[in-house]
Amino acid sequence: MAPERIQLDARALTEMSAALRAAAPEEGCALLLGNRRDALWWLRRIWPCRNAWEPAHERRHRFALDPRQQLDAQTWARRHDLEVLGVAHSHPASLAIPSATDRQRTPLPSLMLILGLDGLGCWWLEHPDQSPRRLSWERVAAGDAESGR
Repeated sequence: MAPERIQLDARALTEMSAALRAAAPEEGCALLLGNRRDALWWLRRIWPCRNAWEPAHERRHRFALDPRQQLDAQTWARRHDLEVLGVAHSHPASLAIPSATDRQRTPLPSLMLILGLDGLGCWWLEHPDQSPRRLSWERVAAGDAESGR
C-alpha cells in the first residue's frame, strides 16, 4: 500500500541530512528505517550507506547502496521491530527530483527521499511507466508520531 502520510522523526531527519551532505561532492545514500500502519509511514531511523557505484568517478551523479550494508540494516531493523521503508540519497548539484537513473534502478514500489539544492523531496515510485508522485511529509519530535504511541 502506498503511503499517504510520511512522518519523519526530527532526530532521524537531522542525521540523514548530515550524512548525505557529508558525502559531497559525491551523492550520499542511506536506508530509511521505520514503521508503517496502513497509509501512515513513520521514518524513525536512517542507516547511512557507502556509495558503491562503479566507476567511482561517476559517484558525483550516481549512487548504489553497498550490498553488505543493506543486509546489516535489514538484520538490525528486524531486531528492533523496524523495517526498511525505502532509500534516501543526495543530489549535491541538482534538484530533489528523481532522475531517470533513479527511476530505472529503484526496485518498485518504493519510497525515495532526495536531498537536493532545493531541499528535501519525498517521492513514491510505483510503476516504471508512471511519473514519481511527490508526497508531503511532516517533521515530528521523537515519540510523537502516531504509530509510536
